[in-house]
Amino acid sequence: MNKKSLKTVRKIGIAVVVLAVAFYFIPIITALFILCGLIDVMRNDRKDTRLFSLYFAGNGLFTWLLSPFNLFVDLLSYKNWGVWKLEQFPDDYRREVEEVLDVFKARQSEIISDIDANFESGRRGMYVYQWYGKQHIDNVPEFTRKFKYIRTIAVSVFSGRESTSFHYGPLRLTLRVLYNLRPAKTDQIFIECGNVKHFWYENPLFIFDDTLMHRSVNEHDGRRYCVFMDVIRPSPVPGFLSMLLAGISISVDRMKAMFYKNWKMIGARDPKSAPAK
Repeated sequence: MNKKSLKTVRKIGIAVVVLAVAFYFIPIITALFILCGLIDVMRNDRKDTRLFSLYFAGNGLFTWLLSPFNLFVDLLSYKNWGVWKLEQFPDDYRREVEEVLDVFKARQSEIISDIDANFESGRRGMYVYQWYGKQHIDNVPEFTRKFKYIRTIAVSVFSGRESTSFHYGPLRLTLRVLYNLRPAKTDQIFIECGNVKHFWYENPLFIFDDTLMHRSVNEHDGRRYCVFMDVIRPSPVPGFLSMLLAGISISVDRMKAMFYKNWKMIGARDPKSAPAK
């Protein structure tokens, strides 16, 4: 048995012991979390060993623990397409996203030059303008106002030959909007979510529910620059979702720090409260 298989067996063994103890002391609550987790993880396209192993005993553990809350958010929101198109957003959501993207398109060279000046080397960087509505870098006036639906505005930078492993985001209060500022014409740079493998040179815009298993890949030698935005889920009660997000933003910051400890945060006042993609 190889090292990877031994690690998997060890994880499964620990999970079985923990579940057995939990069932003994809190059987109803344990059964509820298992049921919610199964409903949640089955939303993914690829139902294979890796999907369940990562979700229940890997980097999806927080997503599983938050599954009752995320399923509650689903009840308050419009249909979740998983992988989204901008035209599937309500008009006012779409206009706000387009306004921000238009600024990035118009000031692309200036923004990339500023990023390179502040992030000369390193594997992964996140250049943060706003994070959960809190202002950080303020050198682009259009990004300093309070937005109704957008909660995070940043640029994610991957150095050459840098990729993430498959992983899950923890919360479904927002959707992730990515826009590649300088897509190279190569199949070596893409994002993969479920059965969708999205090549940036074919379409620089990709919107998805990041609580689905996904990974970002840059096997090219050059840097990859992606606009990174979190947008409140389209919902008949966006104000309530925004209130929920504001109420748990501190905890989310801490979880993000654990999930993305390998990122250099540029402009964030507290480097431990870091986003990434």
